[in-house]
Amino acid sequence: MPEGDSVYQLSKRLQWMAGREVTRTSIRVPRYATVNFTGMTCKRVWPYGKHLFMEFAADGHEPQILHTHLKMEGTWSMHRAGERWRKPGHAARVMLRLDDDPRPDIELVGFWLGLVRVFPAREYEVEMGYLGPDLLAEDFDVDEAISRIEAEPDREIGRALLDQRKLAGIGNEYRAEINFLAGTHPRELVRDVDVEKHVRLARRLMWANKDEPVRVTTGVKRAGETSYVFGRNNKPCRRCGTLITKGFLGGEGDLERVIWWCPRCQPEP
Repeated sequence: MPEGDSVYQLSKRLQWMAGREVTRTSIRVPRYATVNFTGMTCKRVWPYGKHLFMEFAADGHEPQILHTHLKMEGTWSMHRAGERWRKPGHAARVMLRLDDDPRPDIELVGFWLGLVRVFPAREYEVEMGYLGPDLLAEDFDVDEAISRIEAEPDREIGRALLDQRKLAGIGNEYRAEINFLAGTHPRELVRDVDVEKHVRLARRLMWANKDEPVRVTTGVKRAGETSYVFGRNNKPCRRCGTLITKGFLGGEGDLERVIWWCPRCQPEP
């Protein structure tokens, strides 16, 4: 599931783009179908929370940013120009061909991207300023994240952790594991929990996983033992043996998302 660490790793894999010229552009999103980066050079690629950004510029052109979000199903894949794409072509929302002289150009294809936007680089702060501190930023601001969460004391901690305006990067898997490790039920109110503990756990867990191929919150990398409660409905708690329970609670955009908890380690409020 794409969360902050997944996008961080994706950005690392795409650093080869910097300094390469775009030789073909195809954005299959009606609003941006006429956008053309061809002839422009990729200046940088970077993540912020669960968002991915690419900046393109050329002499005589205003620098532009391509902003994408994987949501639940999005992926990026690389192919040599002329190779057949390994995924259905109709699912491709963005295709960028970049120069790799003397070899055939490289095609970067974004499939099933949940969000595709383009805006001038000068508007980056305005467009993305609503996001909370990035959990994987070198200078992650713990106090700012705490302050943003505590500003809504009557909101459930499970909802607050998924709110990217509070802190950026947490998805449903991290939410479940953070709540378990903090000993709190996702439905407990912000005013009744130790917010600093949750924020520091979030930072520590995601930082530990940012360069790892398999996301682990238990410290055990064996298959089937990497999480405490996430996806483990009706399985015994790794601490007390009580069967894990699942339910539903709103999250980002207040859409209902599955939650998991141990009834003994995380009693319902």
